[in-house]
Amino acid sequence: MRIGIDMMGGDYAPQEAVKGVVQYLQSSSAIDVTLIGDEQQVKSLLTDAPPTVRFVHAPDVIGMQEHPTKALKEKTNSSIAIGFKLLATGEIDAFISAGNTGAMMVGTFYSIKSIEGVLRPTISTIIPKLDGSFSLLLDVGLNADCKAENLLQFAILGSLYAQHILKIDDPKVGLVNVGEEEGKGNLLAQAAYPLLKASEQINFLGNIEGRDILQGKADVMVCEGFTGNVILKMAESLYDVAVHRGLKDDEYFHRFHYENYGGTPILGVSKPVIIGHGISEAPAFKNMIILAQKMLESDLLGKMKSCFVA
Repeated sequence: MRIGIDMMGGDYAPQEAVKGVVQYLQSSSAIDVTLIGDEQQVKSLLTDAPPTVRFVHAPDVIGMQEHPTKALKEKTNSSIAIGFKLLATGEIDAFISAGNTGAMMVGTFYSIKSIEGVLRPTISTIIPKLDGSFSLLLDVGLNADCKAENLLQFAILGSLYAQHILKIDDPKVGLVNVGEEEGKGNLLAQAAYPLLKASEQINFLGNIEGRDILQGKADVMVCEGFTGNVILKMAESLYDVAVHRGLKDDEYFHRFHYENYGGTPILGVSKPVIIGHGISEAPAFKNMIILAQKMLESDLLGKMKSCFVA
């Protein structure tokens, strides 16, 4: 297995990306890594690289503010474009970047296929529970408008991720809504509820409200991307508030720091693609590599594919 890393993506590239790779290599050498970027810059920062490290030169960089589709077409020698080419041709098995999010999305959908049967891929985020465990929220921004069938598929994808990556047995699925009772909510929630309830592929417990999100009532929480992104940004702000109030070292609030999880995978596509925060530092890069390793070792995508076989 070989994991490809965009060394030029993010506000602190390539320095923090190199530090993250070093931290990973110090803890594990089980996976080969391919470092994609300006080879001279990367090699000058990473001396005495072990044999498990491969360098692929990519002279161009897609800036954070560039138009995704235009940049990918014009900058075919960029670290993101070359990374997706390597992924599509099987030279790497997973691809990680903290670069231009739009370019990562466009590259994913143009370079690799969705899992057959998946109507729309999704992205998720980890939500810390008070008891020390975690829950998963999806979608958190990729699909602002959805159909009920999309929410059902998000629930299936999220349940598999929770089971095999978060190690939650028989994860409980909740539909984010404005009330607990069946029949509550807007047209989407009302249409999604009976589909989730009837599915034998998930453990559906019913509706959950906003007050349940941090309490851990459900292990997998599903909603359309508009609502999910609002919740995600609010959750991210909790860490900032904690730091401002001098609670940075509080065990619970510290778990809202994005670096603990590295990045978010795009679920529903045929190969692992993980997108990191633009301000990612070394621990985030290390944790993204670890997440990609877990996805490959657990054959998560193979398990997802088997659930959508007609």
